[in-house]
Amino acid sequence: MTNPRYLPALAALNAIVALGFGTFAAHAIKEPQAREWITTGVMFQLPHVAAVFGLIAWRDSRRVRVGVWAVSIGSLVFAAALDALALGAPRWVAALAPIGGSMMLLGWLWLLFTALSQEQAQT
Repeated sequence: MTNPRYLPALAALNAIVALGFGTFAAHAIKEPQAREWITTGVMFQLPHVAAVFGLIAWRDSRRVRVGVWAVSIGSLVFAAALDALALGAPRWVAALAPIGGSMMLLGWLWLLFTALSQEQAQT
């Protein structure tokens, strides 16, 4: 997981999933609840894709990458759970969405403390 190509690749995968499911929902999903689940996933997923690239550009350090991994994986898990529900997965899949959301929150908390830490400010 230390290869510098992996984080941008994961962000690109997140974008592909978000755009693919967003387009699919707009044109092929007729059931309102399913469409809402996909829309919610896309709404959370796409901004985090942009954030990954911004964070890496801001400071590509080990501490920042830890937070970015959590944000990236969390957004993918969150959106994938909602997308799976929209495609008819069993309701227990909904339990994965809060796990993804918690990972995003923890990633952002980690990044907050990283940005405010003295060590990070000096490097």
